[in-house]
Parts: sequence; structure tokens; C-alpha cells
Amino acid sequence: MGPRLFLYDVVIDTFETLKKVTIMQSKVTEVQIIPTKPKDGLVGFASFVFDNSFYFTSVGIYTRPQGGYRLTYPTRKSSASSLHIFHPIDKKVAEMIEAAVVGRYEEVIGTTV
Repeated sequence: MGPRLFLYDVVIDTFETLKKVTIMQSKVTEVQIIPTKPKDGLVGFASFVFDNSFYFTSVGIYTRPQGGYRLTYPTRKSSASSLHIFHPIDKKVAEMIEAAVVGRYEEVIGTTV
């Protein structure tokens, strides 16, 4: 059982390393911001291109009560629940998107929270 466990560990370690390299090489570009009149914390919408392959739009930008910003991703309401249209599932990717969007938002409005 020992050699199999070792091979499994090598495969998992290799996968995790490739995943980290892929995330590090990913880019958020063409960030566009549409500021809105602040209402219930919503201060704008963003769209962006991820990895020169996917265009995302209708991402909400909200202020946090303790300062800073958070992003919300589009959903559709069905009779029973809300369906997520898209959202990041990896924390590092979510942080990369948030940094790019918030950075561009702050450039557009000329201030930081």
C-alpha cells in the first residue's frame, strides 16, 4: 500500500503545483467600470476579460460597512431559488478579480475607501 500512497501524493502535489502556476499566469484585463448613484451599498458595475478567453459582465461593486469593497456576481431567480450565473470558485482567482476590479474602480472615481 505504501508505493500506491506515494504515487497518489505525487499526483496530487503535481496537480496542486500546476493549478498554482495556472492561476499565477491568469490575467484580468479590459476592466470597465460603470459607476452608479450609491444605493444600499451598490456603487457601480464592472465587466472584465479573464485570461483573454472569457468576458464577464454585470458584476456588482458594493461598499463594505467596515470599509473597502466587495463584488457580487449575477444570479437569476427561479420559482424555488436563486441560480448563480457565474462566480469564481477558487479563492485566489476571486482575490485576483477583486483586486483588478476594485483597483480600476478607484482609478475611475479617484478615491479609495
